[in-house]
Amino acid sequence: MELAYSLLTIAAEILIVSFTLVAAWTIYYELSYSEIPPGVEQPGKLRVLHFLLIFSCVLGKILERLGFCSEIDFIRYTQDGKKLQEDPKLFIKDLQFEDIPVRVYQPRAPSAGLRRGVIYLHGGGWMFGSINSYDRVCRYIARESESVVVSVGYRLAPEHKYPSQFRDCLTASTHFMKTAEDYGVDSARVIISGDSVGGTLAAAVCQALVSRSNFPKPLAQILIYPGLQAIDFYLPSYQQNCAVPILYREHVISCCLRYLEKDVSVLENIREGSHVPLDMKLKYGRWINPDNIPEEFKIRSYKPHSPTSYSDEVYEVAKPALETTFSPLLAEESIVSQLPLSYILTCEYDVLRDDGLLYKKRLEDSGVPVTWYHVKDGFHGVISLFDFGILSFPSGKKAMDNIVNFLKSL
Repeated sequence: MELAYSLLTIAAEILIVSFTLVAAWTIYYELSYSEIPPGVEQPGKLRVLHFLLIFSCVLGKILERLGFCSEIDFIRYTQDGKKLQEDPKLFIKDLQFEDIPVRVYQPRAPSAGLRRGVIYLHGGGWMFGSINSYDRVCRYIARESESVVVSVGYRLAPEHKYPSQFRDCLTASTHFMKTAEDYGVDSARVIISGDSVGGTLAAAVCQALVSRSNFPKPLAQILIYPGLQAIDFYLPSYQQNCAVPILYREHVISCCLRYLEKDVSVLENIREGSHVPLDMKLKYGRWINPDNIPEEFKIRSYKPHSPTSYSDEVYEVAKPALETTFSPLLAEESIVSQLPLSYILTCEYDVLRDDGLLYKKRLEDSGVPVTWYHVKDGFHGVISLFDFGILSFPSGKKAMDNIVNFLKSL
């Protein structure tokens, strides 16, 4: 008995020391590598949030090496959360649209006519995020805008390869638009929306839908800090916010490569632009160009960049990232000009800010009306923190309310 107690004591001490070392390393990493500009809202709170994210990643790596679970599964578990309790203002159902899990949020209050419908595609770098982790966001949108919201649980990488995620989102969207009236929705009033890579997917799905004949067109698209191109990683926002939590420039490229199941050893080559052939630079340079970014966004630490020499080998690795299902900003003019009324949200301290600004300009140049909301003190992921207890950010709540107001205007 005494021996067992001693062994348990030693094991507990080892565990405490291990957690202490992990925490100490995480604090060192956070202070050494992250940069939080003075204009960020509540910088101390952002540091705490980033610390918790890094800590979960490091702990996941340790658990994977010990054989308990994979790092990805552990991070998913910590972020997933549980379905919240019943909402007095909403009917909430978990369904499947052609084998794709969805959660439908329908206002309980009676409506004089058919409602608008909102398809929501969650973020999470293609590997993370879920219906549960976006439950608060979708409830709020449905409740406050009095819309029917469909949250799509598309399959995640790396278990499911690119472009499975796009196909799932397109399938779920077309299914809902065909059966909209079954959910009290006008098929002519369906909005495609998403944040981060969900914004990427929303843009790609919208492009696919407008090219279909004899099919209802989306009423609008809502793109919340979307990633829209994989050509230029030296745009002003990529330079200015390269180490701003919660999304670093290197993390963006690394996530892209991991999603596409490519060798991450070419990360630096892609960052420097050696994956883009000259003909593509000439073709897409009209749209992906720092000259198209308003001067007010170049004041903070921006220097023009000259790409390194082109490499066939690197291009072959990165080639899928230059497809329009991955980089919707590269779509042909015949598609872009057909896109519906658009809402784009950007954050000042986000590496993806300029993707949104460039798409805004391209849409406007093609005659597409754009409503733009810029969160001047915001960072990537802020809308998910609009109602996050002590780690909530007021700018996230303001952004959510702005999205709701846009929906009410439709």
